[in-house]
Amino acid sequence: MLNPNEHSREEARFFTSTDPRIDTLIYPLPETWWSRPYEYEWCRTLISPNDIVLDAACGISHPLKFYLGGVCKEVHACDFDARISSWEAISQEIIQDVGQPALQLITNHQGWSKVQYAQASITDLPYEDNYFDIIFCISVLEHLRHVDQDLSLKEFARTVKPGGRIALTFDYPTVDLQQLKRAAESAGLTYGGEFEAAPSSTAISSNMWGTLYCFRVLLSKPV
Repeated sequence: MLNPNEHSREEARFFTSTDPRIDTLIYPLPETWWSRPYEYEWCRTLISPNDIVLDAACGISHPLKFYLGGVCKEVHACDFDARISSWEAISQEIIQDVGQPALQLITNHQGWSKVQYAQASITDLPYEDNYFDIIFCISVLEHLRHVDQDLSLKEFARTVKPGGRIALTFDYPTVDLQQLKRAAESAGLTYGGEFEAAPSSTAISSNMWGTLYCFRVLLSKPV
């Protein structure tokens, strides 16, 4: 039986103020992480216990990888920052970014110890072809040049299984939606639902660095 929420999860669109959100993912999310409560709640709806998962360009202190480690069968997390290979360095960054209580909550959660960490660029992933059930890349693409966005999508397409999915979120208008759509199609990836071209009046936004909106895309690799 189809999940009644399946279609809505697959829509390529802007997050809105009416979307579900989660203010705590292992630890309370800082208020400056304005889009993460919506992004993380969406991510939580996409996983299952038998999944082999990658958190690509995961960040050092961000909690998604630790949460996935407590839920999914096998979890990998990579980042270009060399500190991702050292739990001591990760711990120090967590304390600096979100405080000692957050580190305690993470270590109590125990998902952190199940994650396989690697230093790597998402333009050249150190994983086998057709390995992951789902790849997450959360609030990353806006920091990349177009050429690196293209290379990243090709690497995601290479390493995800046929029938697997790639969950992307990113800032708009920093990322060109049409260019990204062309890059995804060039990589052989498909969109599972409708594609929203412009933010609605209910789209969440931030004015911290100019007016930004947060867009989500769930891509799939054909079987």
